[in-house]
Amino acid sequence: MVIYKGKDYKDVSRKAANIMSAQIIMNPRSVLGLATGSTPVGMYQQLIEWYKKGDLDFSKITTVNLDEYKGLSPDNDQSYRYFMDQNLLNHINIEKSHTYVPNGMDEDSERACKEYDKIISMVGGIDMQLLGIGGNGHIGFNEPGVAFEKETHCVNLTESTIKANARFFKSIDDVPKQAYTMGIKNIMSAKKILLIATGSSKAKAIYDSLYGPITPNVPASILQLHPDVTIVADEDALQLL
Repeated sequence: MVIYKGKDYKDVSRKAANIMSAQIIMNPRSVLGLATGSTPVGMYQQLIEWYKKGDLDFSKITTVNLDEYKGLSPDNDQSYRYFMDQNLLNHINIEKSHTYVPNGMDEDSERACKEYDKIISMVGGIDMQLLGIGGNGHIGFNEPGVAFEKETHCVNLTESTIKANARFFKSIDDVPKQAYTMGIKNIMSAKKILLIATGSSKAKAIYDSLYGPITPNVPASILQLHPDVTIVADEDALQLL
């Protein structure tokens, strides 16, 4: 495990973008596991800037996203498909047919999850998985629980996660209560993992994940067992280390 400390959000974003761009340059056919939320936006902006300068080529890249809200259509401005289009995919030369997000409109949870696992297998697995981390240690929508969920599954979002996401919706009542998410096995099967974190609200989660016991009560603690994890975080997120 390698940890890089950035001075601030901009520095963290640039360092993370350097790592992701190196993956793209070294393997132009990489399968990238992508994440949403406010944390990776700066990294995506940096990748777009380098693409526009001619430094990066996404034409042979494939992407698979960690998760999607159940019940939101791709054109809903709070869906993760919409987020990815607006913050990255619409601004680079990637084949949209090679970008995958769980089908939030499929009401059959078992079918939707099996289909997404098939897609991950079909594209040959993930070369580099990008992760953020929740204040409770969740990765993707793998919330604290009694067991590590293995593959793509439907999760009931915790109250803390619903509250954290409510700022993106008109009211907390509009926040979906379920989501489809890659499981721990999907994430741990990635060849490389890149986790980015900023802010003091993530400090305890980072500490518990790296130095605490490996437990489903802190889902990100499983990353201690992965052979190739890089963490890029700011001083506030690393303050307890």
